[in-house]
Amino acid sequence: MRKKADLPTKICPVCNRPFAWRKKWERDWENVVYCSDACRAASKRSQVQAGA
Repeated sequence: MRKKADLPTKICPVCNRPFAWRKKWERDWENVVYCSDACRAASKRSQVQAGA
């Protein structure tokens, strides 16, 4: 088993916090952009407001 510190990380573009690889993202890690559903929703809301 790997230590959490050894797992790959990314920076969330919404909250600017680092987040680590999760087992549920195993097949799709290259496409993961946001750390949570809340950040994904916030990103969608900011795009809608910017376009209005």
